[in-house]
Amino acid sequence: MATLLHIDTSLNGENSHSRAVTTAFREVWESRHPHGTVIHRDLDADPVPHLRADAYYAGYVAPADRSPEERDAFALRARLIEEAEAADVILLGAPMYNYSIPSTLKAWIDHVFVVGRTAMTEHPSLAGKPAVVVTSRGGSYQEGTPQYGNDYVQSYLRQALGDGLGLNVSFIVPELTLAPTVPAMADLVPLFEASRAEALAAATFHAQELTTRLAA
Repeated sequence: MATLLHIDTSLNGENSHSRAVTTAFREVWESRHPHGTVIHRDLDADPVPHLRADAYYAGYVAPADRSPEERDAFALRARLIEEAEAADVILLGAPMYNYSIPSTLKAWIDHVFVVGRTAMTEHPSLAGKPAVVVTSRGGSYQEGTPQYGNDYVQSYLRQALGDGLGLNVSFIVPELTLAPTVPAMADLVPLFEASRAEALAAATFHAQELTTRLAA
């Protein structure tokens, strides 16, 4: 049975635009894999701790050679890595906060990024796995806008998840999410609504395409 690893990071709960899109993806996924497995990590409600030195350096020791203290230090990293390795598809909600990703997502990446296993090795254990990233943003960073070039979410995640971990990364980008609540952006509400509709449609498309591919 297919397994989906679904990670949310938005701090906005039911008002979150990224969560609305990841939910749309997951609902299609579950409808087509009713007996499959979904591993859901809400890193806002239950964040993983920032990576500390003992857990970091334990990653450079072969599992059979780790001391009991090193095994304990690496236990969380092992669990997070095993979740990712067990997944057929990884779904990430990654809203833009201050031009970059939430710190909770960075902490997760730091735990999962292990030289010689998931990264920087001839056969990374996550290589080729599809990852669908929903990166919502309050404004627009498209070419021709004043903020063009200031989006560091996609560039960082393409590097860390794609080049680093070997994941096959696709992005869904609902933007102008502040338009309904910021008076100065009122004229942009139609563009926000179009972007949201496009993002929800993209989530449905990706979920259908990936479930069909896995069933083949």
